[in-house]
Amino acid sequence: MNESGSIRGHLAAAITILFWGTTFVSTKVLLRDFAPIEILFYRFIIGVVALAIIYPHRLRFSSWKEELLYAGAGLCGVTLYYLFENNAIDLTYPSNASVIISIAPLFTALIAGWILGGEKPRWYFYLGFVTAMVGVILVSFNGTSGFRFAPAGDLLMLGAVVVWATYCNITRKISEFGHSTIQTTRRIFEYGLLFMIPALFLFHFHFGLERFARPVNLLNILFLGLGASALCYVTWNSALRILGTVKTSVYMYAGPVVTMLCSAIVLRDPLTWMLVCGAVLALTGLVISEQGRRLFSGRT
Repeated sequence: MNESGSIRGHLAAAITILFWGTTFVSTKVLLRDFAPIEILFYRFIIGVVALAIIYPHRLRFSSWKEELLYAGAGLCGVTLYYLFENNAIDLTYPSNASVIISIAPLFTALIAGWILGGEKPRWYFYLGFVTAMVGVILVSFNGTSGFRFAPAGDLLMLGAVVVWATYCNITRKISEFGHSTIQTTRRIFEYGLLFMIPALFLFHFHFGLERFARPVNLLNILFLGLGASALCYVTWNSALRILGTVKTSVYMYAGPVVTMLCSAIVLRDPLTWMLVCGAVLALTGLVISEQGRRLFSGRT
């Protein structure tokens, strides 16, 4: 990989996390008038339409093997991930969810290296993981009494971690086919929406389009659909193709940091020394996991 390609990959991953770290504000606003399944459905409908407009050339059928991978990515990265996450948030504490979801890079690396037979993580990856997790814990439990178990919600969030790690590895495999990232992302969204249909009945989906007459609802669903879905899945999938699953996934360590900053700016939450130290450790862990080969080149 040349240096310019690597820079594009890192930039794509950073942009993705910057958007995803701020989506909690939009989701929180929409939850006043919408159920989680309704937000999920509308954002990915908007995402599919946006990608079709940007790149109207539909991906042609190539083989059932490819279609199974697209279906698997749609099931894991769209339907199951958000169903697990949205329902987990209702059953567990935000601090628990933040810590558990930050374990995703470890699961991604383990699946890539030990199950799929790819390159196994080096020791500095685990050092970066531990460093980042200490930081995430400081950020997540700032001002709280510590970790409190909520078995149902915590298990659902752990399920979200596993399916997201699976999605990242499937998408990395899809990138080897050489198709347009926009085309493959659109196909993944389409399968995700297809698998979502049973959940619409299970969770009592209600169209209620009149709710979008409120500008605040319309603007936030457009942000989630165009930014957090259409744009970010394309940039994330591009980063997976360029950097690989492990290097891309460690950017999730920065998610709680972005959320913290967004809370401070938008919601006026106070910044404490614990939050600042946690943010520094989380970002340090990201750098160690990403650049460990360069940082410790004389000792690997």
